[in-house]
Amino acid sequence: MSSLNDDISSNVLRQMKAGGFDFTRIHPIEFYAVFPDEAGARRAARQFRGESLNAQVHERDDGAWHLELSKVMYATYCGIGDFEEAFEQLVSPYGGEVEGWGVKHERQTA
Repeated sequence: MSSLNDDISSNVLRQMKAGGFDFTRIHPIEFYAVFPDEAGARRAARQFRGESLNAQVHERDDGAWHLELSKVMYATYCGIGDFEEAFEQLVSPYGGEVEGWGVKHERQTA
């Protein structure tokens, strides 16, 4: 993983902490990759099977194909970095490029 990605990840984690994110619970963390064609995206998506994984493929406005992989896990720097590296190794053979990760923040209701 490049040091640029490291900086981005640590920045995002800091912002999440400042926003009151609950790091003591597991959350669905979204990992993103983009592919030049649907076949590559769907083949890559089939590599991800398991209880804590959910993969979705859809076409983008620019004609590229987007893979969104949701993995239920703790939001830790090492955990995210390790999974992002494994994700990259699995999508690369199908022409995919990793586009980062994110968390859909649940709003707390009083």
